[in-house]
Amino acid sequence: MKRWLRIALRGDIVRRSLKVGAIVGTILMAINQGDALLAGAISAEVLTKILLTYCVPYCVSTYASVSAVLAADATPSSS
Repeated sequence: MKRWLRIALRGDIVRRSLKVGAIVGTILMAINQGDALLAGAISAEVLTKILLTYCVPYCVSTYASVSAVLAADATPSSS
């Protein structure tokens, strides 16, 4: 777990995950909460949903990146 977190907090992985979270999160937020935003109905519930909408793609991207790094480290080199 310690190794997983160390990899997840690497600068390159955090930057990539932030980009994915921003792009995918914005698309998902527009799909899921766009009507509430356009109506000006921003409640605490809607705000919570929006924040979670951005967290999900960030977490998925981080998980995929860490899994790829761990898989690459586990593969024997062919030198």
